[in-house]
Amino acid sequence: MSPTVLVLCTANRCRSPMAGVLLRRAFTRAGMPVSVETAGFLPGGQGTPDEVGAALARTGVDLSRHSSRTVTSEMIAASDLVLGMERSHVRQVVALDPGAWTRTFTLKELVRRGEHIGPRRSDETPEAWIADAHRGRRSAELLGADESDNVIDPMGGSQRGFDRTAEELDDLARRLATLLTPSAATASGG
Repeated sequence: MSPTVLVLCTANRCRSPMAGVLLRRAFTRAGMPVSVETAGFLPGGQGTPDEVGAALARTGVDLSRHSSRTVTSEMIAASDLVLGMERSHVRQVVALDPGAWTRTFTLKELVRRGEHIGPRRSDETPEAWIADAHRGRRSAELLGADESDNVIDPMGGSQRGFDRTAEELDDLARRLATLLTPSAATASGG
């Protein structure tokens, strides 16, 4: 069964749909079946801003049919991995479901930690790799104003800001897909 990834954002109209489609594409290209869902913490039912569509159109992605959804505790419980765009999203998820702490990261944090531990081995499940990436984390790391693990929110900015966010998310999605998709080189330990 393919892992389910839930991608979250505050307004659920900008970064999470961008990250969601870019993660789907990256995992598909890497040959790993993954179910990617997007949601946010504000009321759902809204389409994506024109700037998001324009930023993604450059990458060949169409979000014109996207409609935002509000995250629920059921969505969190059903997900093997929960990715927020900023630390506050991780805090909100853990407040809704404390048991989700071990599988909830910011996208930047998971890529950083994943690059530290190395790609998933072919004999390792995605859940085991995620657990390894979590090892050593302390919930206190989520407190404070450090924004190093946050993806910049371009809302209210220029089209160039949306384009930069799409580029950053595309890079992070490709790196995460590479880390989570075992390759022949990792079958024998490296």
